[in-house]
Amino acid sequence: MDLAASSLPRASHTTCSGMDVSFEFFPPQTEEMEKILWASIERLGPLDPSFVSVTYGAGGKTRERTHATVARILKETQIKPAAHLTCVGASCAEVDSVARDYWDIGVRHIVALRGDPQNGPGTAFAAHPEGYENSTALVAGLKKLADFDITVSAYPEGHPESPSVDRDIDVLKAKIDAGATRAITQFFFENDVYLRFLDKVRAKGITIPILPGIVPVQNFKQTANFARRAGASIPQWLADRFEGLDDDVTTRRLIAATITAEQVFDLVDQGIHHFHFYTMNRADLVYAICHLLGVRPKHEMAAM
Repeated sequence: MDLAASSLPRASHTTCSGMDVSFEFFPPQTEEMEKILWASIERLGPLDPSFVSVTYGAGGKTRERTHATVARILKETQIKPAAHLTCVGASCAEVDSVARDYWDIGVRHIVALRGDPQNGPGTAFAAHPEGYENSTALVAGLKKLADFDITVSAYPEGHPESPSVDRDIDVLKAKIDAGATRAITQFFFENDVYLRFLDKVRAKGITIPILPGIVPVQNFKQTANFARRAGASIPQWLADRFEGLDDDVTTRRLIAATITAEQVFDLVDQGIHHFHFYTMNRADLVYAICHLLGVRPKHEMAAM
């Protein structure tokens, strides 16, 4: 063993520097959910994220609520919002109209996604007869409308409808050629899955940022169900850690914080410096992880 090398501090055990974070929220469906969302935005906003994204429901079901949430973020905060936009159940003209509305109110960043099939995961996707055929076409269409900064999705374990990860990478390359500037991955729990995917992506000559999507497990059963629909694997060790805690919310949250901290610190040690957190509109766990990463409120950093 090289004792000199082994004595070097892990990157995650030093003062983390150059860390960058972004957050994902979903538009609220009720007044109570809106209060929770805005409490989360107020809590996380001072961390100065590079952007926050607001999701867009299957089939465009949350179009108005997404637009309203993004507009409020623009109006009431200093955060840069990114609006999700899909091509499900809408013509090109309808999608273009939404995109123009975003541009007109000052949104310059779009997360462009094909979207889930209208009949739900596991069913065949059918493009609108007058709509964009897929996410690549959507990216190209958006770039023709305006000089949007466009983020797209990436799937370390493969898109549920794709025959292989290699095919997914080909699709990612096509989206980049159409104008995408970064990608966010589907969430994962085994870091090797992401790191192997990143190696394959770089080997194909893709150089844009591939942000790891991180989800703190607020509710294990809910996360497991979501993962099955999204094609993300749930390792047995993760299930074991939450075993017997169905009615113990406090311990579940402590376990979730520990697991997420382990995951992000391991990625820091692998040279990763930007993390995209799926917040589930809950701030506390994400805020704690950011604190551990050295991402602090601006006023706190200025006082150091």
